[in-house]
This record gives sequence, C-alpha cells and structure tokens, in this order.
Amino acid sequence: MNPFLTVIPVQNQSLKRASLEVLSRTVELANEKGTTADVLLLGAQPETFSQLVASHGADRVFLVGNSLLNQHLNTPLLKAILMAIDSIHPSLVSFASNESTKDILGALSAALGSPALPDVASFWIEGDKVCVKRPVMAAKILANVKALFPNSGQKKPVLVSVRSGSYEVVERAGRGEKNVLEFAFDEGTLRQTLREVVKATAGTVDLAEAEVIVAAGRGVKDDEGKRLISELASLFNAGIGASRALTESGAYDPSVQIGQTGKVVSPQLYFAVGISGAIQHVAGMSNSKVIVAINKDPDAPIFEVADYGLVGDLYQILPALIQEIKAIKG
Repeated sequence: MNPFLTVIPVQNQSLKRASLEVLSRTVELANEKGTTADVLLLGAQPETFSQLVASHGADRVFLVGNSLLNQHLNTPLLKAILMAIDSIHPSLVSFASNESTKDILGALSAALGSPALPDVASFWIEGDKVCVKRPVMAAKILANVKALFPNSGQKKPVLVSVRSGSYEVVERAGRGEKNVLEFAFDEGTLRQTLREVVKATAGTVDLAEAEVIVAAGRGVKDDEGKRLISELASLFNAGIGASRALTESGAYDPSVQIGQTGKVVSPQLYFAVGISGAIQHVAGMSNSKVIVAINKDPDAPIFEVADYGLVGDLYQILPALIQEIKAIKG
C-alpha cells in the first residue's frame, strides 16, 4: 500500500494540537497496514517542526517552505499540496478539520478526482476501504461512510479531515527522514489579497488549544455574571467561550462563539454555565473530555451530555464553586 500522508500547514510559526492528534491516528493506521507514515509540513520555515512530528511517528517529513504559506492564502496552499501529492503518491491524505482545511478540501478533491470525507469523528480501514463516522444534522446523528482506496498507479488518494479532540496525541519515535520539496509560486498571479487576520483579544486563551474552557450561556445576564465567568476561568487559565445568544447580544465577541456556526472545541474540561444545551451548541463541544453543566432548569438538554451537573442558580453556585477551588489550590 502507498504511504499515508498527514498534511500540516504551519501558520505564524505555530502547530496546532489537532494536527498532532490526526497524525497520531494516521501513524497508527500506517503501522497496522505496514506502510510509511509521512508528514507534509508547509510554511515559511516548516523545518522548525520536523523533529516534533518525527517524535510523533513520522517516518518521512516533506518540507515545503515559502513565505506565502505563512498566511491563509488558498491558491498557493492548494498548489503546494497538489505538488507534494504528485511527488509522494499517497493512498490516504489526512488533515485536521479547521478553517484552512475546510476552505481547500473541496478544491483539492476536485483537482485530484479523489473522494473526500470531511469533518469526521473517527476513521479506520477495512480491506480496501477507508471507513469513517461523520457527525451530521448538527451532530445529532453519526453517518457511516466508506471510500475505496485508489487502484495501483492511480493518483487519487482518499482525503480525510478529522475533528479536533477525536484522538489522543501519542508520542512514538519515527525515522523523521527529511525531504525538501522545491516550490515556486508567482505572487503576481494571486487574485486574492489578504488584508487582515482578525484575532481574538490579546491575552485571551486560544479556544482551539485550551485545556479548559468556561462557556457562558443565556443564563449569564449581566456584568456580575461575566465577572464570575472570568474569575472561574482565571483559576484554570481557561479560555472563555459563549453561546450564540450572548455573542449576538454583544455580551461577548463573536470570535468566542462555540457551536455549529462558531468554533468546534475539545478541551479536557468544559464548563457550560447557564447554557441550555441546544443541539447547535452541543455540536461544537461534544468532544470535550469532561463536561460540567450548571443550569437552573433540571430538564435542560445540556445535562444529557454532561458528565457532572449542578442544578441551581449560577449566581449562587459559581461563588461557592470558586471559593472551594481556591481553597483546594491554596
């Protein structure tokens, strides 16, 4: 079987945890099938992370360096990946399912004539097929989907993008053999211009990387509620998220919205404070390892996905919870 390839764009000299998660799973499957586990690193200086991916099982590390790949520009990124696939001839190409991947996966599939299995919760191999479970209908159900591996000589790998938090990051020694792929792109041919990348407020924790997230819902009604959310988050160095209702009301910035139309997160610990648990919100946080729900409605849907539930007024529960955590910590 041809190699399995994990594509990891390195943007702004950072590599996301989700990329190591999908790499860990792809390496596991490559080992099962007795094939090579390759990594494609793309960025301004991708070699910076070659040792890191080697320590997570990469047998061969292909490096494509270009300053244009340091930003979110679809055209050069797509061209670089197509060039690498033509050189490596993988049978499976895996990605972390993030904004960048979602932008280019369809175009990549069309250019290669390859099947694409996007935003999956799990993937495995049965015979000559790649099998996945995909959350659909706002993660209300899981769909089982299969795609055939390419025939010998075909350059039509199966493309899979994997949701954050679907797998654990596993360290295992790989050969880490470095291969530099030459890539040139005429910047004058670009038909899109990147004017600005809007980031979260300075000093806040990146929700995609946060180990702990405290999320506020409609039950957080005023500045006192927001203060309690911030105080709880500070005890864990946690990221602060919000439901759609609070971002639309202006209480929180839209960049911290969690849910089907916001960010998909997978922290180790997720506090859902005053969040009812509509399916649109649950679609964005159901991969959290431990979910703690605080809501005064005992029938709130959030308790169906929570590991621990506290029924009561958050304005009474949070002060007591904060005091107890402070006592334990110090």
